[in-house]
Formats: sequence, structure tokens, C-alpha cells
Amino acid sequence: MRAFGFLSFGHYGGSPAQGGLSARQMLHDAIDISVGADELGVNGAYFRVHHYAKQSTSPMPLLAAVAARTQRIEVGTGVIDMRYENPLYLAEEAAALDLIADGRVALGISRGAPEAADRGWESFGYTGSTDPRGADLAQSKFEAFLQAIQGQPMARAAAQPYMSDAAPHAPLRIEPQSPDLFQRIWWGAGSRETAERTGTQGLNLMSSTLLTEATGASFGDLQAEQIDVFREAFREAGHEHTPRVSVSRSVFPIVTEQDRRMFGMRPGEDSDQIGIIDNTRSTFGRSYTGEPDQLIEQLKADAAVQSADTLMLTIPSQAGVELNLHILESFAQHVAPALGWVPNTEGPVQGDPIA
Repeated sequence: MRAFGFLSFGHYGGSPAQGGLSARQMLHDAIDISVGADELGVNGAYFRVHHYAKQSTSPMPLLAAVAARTQRIEVGTGVIDMRYENPLYLAEEAAALDLIADGRVALGISRGAPEAADRGWESFGYTGSTDPRGADLAQSKFEAFLQAIQGQPMARAAAQPYMSDAAPHAPLRIEPQSPDLFQRIWWGAGSRETAERTGTQGLNLMSSTLLTEATGASFGDLQAEQIDVFREAFREAGHEHTPRVSVSRSVFPIVTEQDRRMFGMRPGEDSDQIGIIDNTRSTFGRSYTGEPDQLIEQLKADAAVQSADTLMLTIPSQAGVELNLHILESFAQHVAPALGWVPNTEGPVQGDPIA
């Protein structure tokens, strides 16, 4: 493990008198957690994106604020739901964010998980999908996004271009362009098939918090197999840059009595879970809670954590800035060094070479 960051689900709501967060407080807490994590040497601040729910939604304002307040930490998503996006507008935003962040973007994108709204992307104006999950729509829009960030022509100049030095009818690319932004795009994959396609495209792999298979193997072993499929496809496609791979886990080090009271393991949390998502039998990862030596042993035995270069810790973002920074600091001081991590002093890590 060369890098670790936090993955925030960005929940808010409930009564403020009972500790519930407003949307404003959630966003300010997210920025403050990111600033504190940057000071700790944590590598990344990543945010889940969901629509029609009291969670983080359109992420660019938050990511830009985090980038402006921090120096080294990677800023990104896990993941943007492409069904809801205008691909060219997202390409413009992503390039601008990457320039603001001086190349510290790790933009995770995918078809998206089940949402609160029934075919909610259609209310955003994106119709025509013949797939009840909108996968066809997401894929075609993602392909346009990739073309745009790589500088391919997306329109033609007018006969008399206004406010432009383009020749009449010349091909036009979106602006701004950010060098090598393509190499900082991740696809959130929940299956081997998707992981293979991600490798063939030359993207980074953000292995999902669930896998749409249940073979009896552990979640970590299933993920490790998925990562192997991705790397083999990347290698066979002949890409020249080096990819990155992330996995996410809930990890709560117990280093104080307060930790023990708050995070003491509840029945069923120390094993993988099997459930149904999108009418598919799926495997969900377990939580890791324990004293540092115990966590080190368990995470070293997790094949996917050992295979990936980046570990995202899912944090209880509603619990406030102080507690979340305590969790990150405890992991950074007592667990992560034994897994190969050193504090971030220079910026984002580079990808793992493909042998």
C-alpha cells in the first residue's frame, strides 16, 4: 500500500439538536477534514456522488474548494454517476479542476449505483436509454468525455468565429485542456467484465465497494482476481503509462477507550456480506475494527489491499471533523506504516509499472 485516503459519503440531514448535519455543515466539514488530512500526510480526499438524496451531489464546487485550501492531497470522487452528466461540460470542469489542483485530481466515474429516483437521469434531460439501469447511456457519454479531455475536436468554428482565433469552420476542442488529465481518470468497476474493459481503455481502476458476484470466495480474494484481470487487459492493450488501482475499506483503529466504546465490533461486521443489488447476487466487504496489531495482520491477509496501490478509508462523515481526523491520524500513525505507507510530502503517487 503506497497511498491511503478517505472516502466520504457526504450524508447530512436529521435534527441538528440530535447531531444531524445541514448541507452547509456537511460541505464545510468535508473541507476541514481534507485540510486536516493534508496536514497529516494523507494522500487523498474522495467523495461519493448521489442525486436526489441528502448526500454529496455535483462535486466540482467542493473539490475546487478542497484543492484551493490544500497543498498535496489528491482530490477526487468515488464515483460520479455518468448518467446524470453532460460529458463535454464535465470535461471542461474536470480540466479546470485539474489545473486549479496542479494535477492532483483522481476523478472516479462509473455508470452509477442505484439512486433514490426512478430513472432520475431523465429528469436531468438525458433520455433515450434502452437499459433500465442506464448503462448504455453512461457508456456513450463517458466515451465522449474521454475524447473531449484528450483534445479531440468536438465542434466546428462558425463561418465568422466570434472571440476566437480559429479559422472559419476549423475543428474545435473543449477548453481548457489539462495535460495528461486522461491518466488521472478512474472507472468504478463492480465486475470482472468492467475491470477488463477499464484496463483495455487505459484508465485507472477504482474497485467498487461491492462486487456483482458471490462465489463463496472472500471479498478481498474476489477483488484481487478483478485487479489481476484489469492489469492483464491493460498490459495486453499496450498502454505506455502506468495505471493505479484503489480499493475501499471501513477501518477503525482502537487506540483509546473512547474508540472501544464507539467502534466496538457489532455482530456480523467482521465478515463479508451477501446481498442483492440491481437484481444481482453481490458481495459486500466487511468492516475492520480492532487494535493496530490486529488490523495490520488482517489487512496484510486481505489480498486486494495488498494488490492495490491505494486504500480508501470510508469514514463516518456525519460524526464531525474531530472524530474523523482522529480515525485518519490513528490509521496513519499506528497501522499504515506497517503496510508500506509513508506520509505524503510531495503530492499524488504514480502508478504501478506493468511488468
